[in-house]
Amino acid sequence: MALKFRLLPALQYAVIASTCFKLLLYPAYKSTDFEVHRNWLAITHSKPLNEWYYEDTSEWTLDYPPFFAYFEWFLSQFAKYVDAGMLVVENLDYSSTATVYFQRTSVTLSELVLAYALQNYISLLPENNRQPAYAVAMSIYFSPGFLIIDNIHFQYNAMLFGVFVWSLVAMKQQRFLLGAIVFAVLLCFKHIFLYLAPAYFAYLLRVYCLEFGDFSRKSLISAIRWKNSLRLGSSVILVALIAFGPFIYLGQIPQLLKRLFPFSRGLCHAYWAPNIWALYSSTDRALFLLLRRLLNNPVYAEDSATLTRGLVGISSFNVLPDVQPRTTFLLTTFYQLIALIPMVINPTQDKFVSALTLCGYASFLFGWHVHEKAILLVIVPFSFLTLKDRRYLTPFYLLAVSGYVSLFPLIFTSPEAPIKYLYTFTWIFAFYNVFDDLAPVRTTRRVFLLDRIARVYLLGFIPLLLFVALYDKFTMFKGFEFLRLMLISTYCSLGIIGSFIGFSWLYLFT
Repeated sequence: MALKFRLLPALQYAVIASTCFKLLLYPAYKSTDFEVHRNWLAITHSKPLNEWYYEDTSEWTLDYPPFFAYFEWFLSQFAKYVDAGMLVVENLDYSSTATVYFQRTSVTLSELVLAYALQNYISLLPENNRQPAYAVAMSIYFSPGFLIIDNIHFQYNAMLFGVFVWSLVAMKQQRFLLGAIVFAVLLCFKHIFLYLAPAYFAYLLRVYCLEFGDFSRKSLISAIRWKNSLRLGSSVILVALIAFGPFIYLGQIPQLLKRLFPFSRGLCHAYWAPNIWALYSSTDRALFLLLRRLLNNPVYAEDSATLTRGLVGISSFNVLPDVQPRTTFLLTTFYQLIALIPMVINPTQDKFVSALTLCGYASFLFGWHVHEKAILLVIVPFSFLTLKDRRYLTPFYLLAVSGYVSLFPLIFTSPEAPIKYLYTFTWIFAFYNVFDDLAPVRTTRRVFLLDRIARVYLLGFIPLLLFVALYDKFTMFKGFEFLRLMLISTYCSLGIIGSFIGFSWLYLFT
């Protein structure tokens, strides 16, 4: 996988256009994640390594794996020449103009990782057959998700997904060891990519560690490729040791794991991710209000539920049974195993990417305390499948539109509202037409009724978003502060669940 330092012309123009647009957003709204990353810059620059995962002056403590902490330390070496004030741990909520511009610029420059990774993806095809690859690459690079989450809300997801695409390209080239190493590096940057790890594990086990072909008549020992297994295991362990080694030496792994996996958090995030638990929570709320109106029962006189108040760490319901972490784990594991079985039987590259996508779906839909931003772990791998077969377009549109609209509440200030609407719907209409023109027809068997239901559902976003935009004008809803968030989350969850069902059907039965 040769690194080319000069981007393809189309990608050059994309990077220039994207950068010019994002420069205009530097003064835009920034979330608490901006202070999170400023604090991490300060911690990694001002504190010795043995204090990084203990420092708690700010509530926004360091809770990403070590490679990301090292990345923050690297950025801090430049930040000290811009404004040393941002590197003082005690300077909580510090946001000088120089600090804002430095952090915004660090995100914009880090997106080059994604651009170069997509270039390698495009280069896999001959020059006369790259149009579909260009379309997919552009849809990812110009993703509204990256604009909303990274360039306004403030995170570094585009860079991390660039590393992910590098790994996928290596796997596509059958450079399995390199793909595994890159993915291991990614996990040491951001552990949420564990959602996709089962697909990597099963695929590498099948194509790299076991004899490819029919080994049913062999013993398990003779079917194992021992040299490959040793290379894979030692390489992944080496990456983990480079990342976690200093903290192993310091005896801080329990503290580090406590930061990475805070299991005390509740079933749902403060703003519900649009998944099965959003439907479960809204159903509980509807049942409670109905029973309180119909029954004169003191049990329903007081609202004891906590999920509709946007609180973190509490997961109680009024009517429906409370959900335990074990339940979410079992559901996630079950649906991931269903996705892995066809890939293990027929381990093609398309099956691998499909299994990755379904592992992302399962973790997002059924996981414990899922963040709404995690929808990118489904949208990005699915993007690489959209132009394989026209039948994938309907579940992809449901996923992309529902997923991106579900991110809108992250940007709730008035000046930025037109940006998120115009940019997202421009992306939707542009790539709807492009994908519709390029997607091949593999079969004439299509369920047109379901396509029409999907279109009606997508049109339903228009009145929903109008209602949300005008919500404050309706005096009757005063006192229901969480209602609009609940409506967006619940409606978007219907689209994502429908997309999951449609994609699963195509993957398992066609």
